[in-house]
Amino acid sequence: MSTVRTATRAPVLAVFASIQGEGAFVGEPQVFVRLEGCPLRCRWCDTPASWVPTSSPEEPAAVAARVAALEGARPRTVSITGGEPLMHPEFVRELARELAPRRVHLETAAAHPRALGRVLDVVAHVSLDLKLPADLDEPVELSPDSDESGSQGGHEPSPRDAVSWRAARRDVLAQVRGRDACGKLVLAGGRTPVDFAVVLDDVVELAPKLPLIVQPVTPMHGVAAPSADELHALVEDVRARDLLVRVLPQVHRALRLP
Repeated sequence: MSTVRTATRAPVLAVFASIQGEGAFVGEPQVFVRLEGCPLRCRWCDTPASWVPTSSPEEPAAVAARVAALEGARPRTVSITGGEPLMHPEFVRELARELAPRRVHLETAAAHPRALGRVLDVVAHVSLDLKLPADLDEPVELSPDSDESGSQGGHEPSPRDAVSWRAARRDVLAQVRGRDACGKLVLAGGRTPVDFAVVLDDVVELAPKLPLIVQPVTPMHGVAAPSADELHALVEDVRARDLLVRVLPQVHRALRLP
């Protein structure tokens, strides 16, 4: 198998039609392409089945055909999610070309700026999870030697501490400045505005027009939802920095949709 051929294939957990439940396009009917493989270990992750690749890698053209079969009467926006899609930047590039002229949205943890730079010109919208290092366990890197791993991000290391997370975040924010993008702040119980201060400082400096969506965590894996006071405190802190903020829960969870 050639190197180029491997780089443009990726393991796909699911392709499905549903309603966008998060971010700036909440409520829009979309088709979702959920890729496998993610080195990050968010304690409130709702798709841990996507962490480790188990499916055979697929060609972009085959995945695009699966999308077309689900659309109904008219083409839909396609959201590429995961897992972490930036483990597969070459696949994302080729899939976006196969899907044209559909809008392609990218949902990412914003942890791999080099890989993001490889796909920015082919996606219409980027939804960034602006994560707190304190909300994550130690990352588990995918094997760079396995064709089946789908680890195609140029073996870009994942952030492991507050310093490396900030470096990645600042790089990503600079890249999306002025683009069609949004940032998500997932708020768990016990978190205060102080926890988000550095994240918000970076947004103010590097992407002050970026809409921010505060997403109260869906309770799972022992992680509690925030109280009303915790939610209001963060919202007011974001507003005090003259940033655009909205509060949205995971709507697809409330609707019992995938």
